[in-house]
Amino acid sequence: MKFISSIGLLTKIPVAIFVTGFLFSCVNDLDAIQKVTFDENSPDDVMRDFKMFYNDSGYARVEIFATLAETYLLPKHITKLKDGVKVDFYSEDGTIISKLTALYGEVDFETGEIVVRDSVGLLNLEKGQRLETEELFWNQNDSTIYTNKNVIVKSPDNSVQGWGRGLKTTQEFSRYKILEPYGKFDISK
Repeated sequence: MKFISSIGLLTKIPVAIFVTGFLFSCVNDLDAIQKVTFDENSPDDVMRDFKMFYNDSGYARVEIFATLAETYLLPKHITKLKDGVKVDFYSEDGTIISKLTALYGEVDFETGEIVVRDSVGLLNLEKGQRLETEELFWNQNDSTIYTNKNVIVKSPDNSVQGWGRGLKTTQEFSRYKILEPYGKFDISK
């Protein structure tokens, strides 16, 4: 019997030494972990179903929605809005007066400018007129919207009211100026 118990003891000692060495050999070096996992191009913050409100005197003026938002703090403080962007512009009485939609957008917190790209549409809800373009810039400081890209402005019945290159308007999109109009227009009506 003594022979069997000393064999059990002989197998337990190496196992105990191995387990003890294994447990005390694990060290988390945070600098080494950061070197392996850090990516300087990755966002500082990621949000799904993003909502941002801009208020003036306690009243909502602008509401921004995005499916995915990635915020970067360096080298420039920006938020990239991906997979669909919607912006609602409010009147002073709190009703939505125009809507901006796009597939991609960027909020630049340093300049106060937002750029939207890809399948861009701006709709004036009262008049029913719709602007379509590739890219729009919205300056939050003076509420202007502009582009240097090709634009088409359609009326509620889908007839073209104007097209050209470049446009300036306000966020209400009640009046606009096409910078370089082109094409044929029937002015007899």
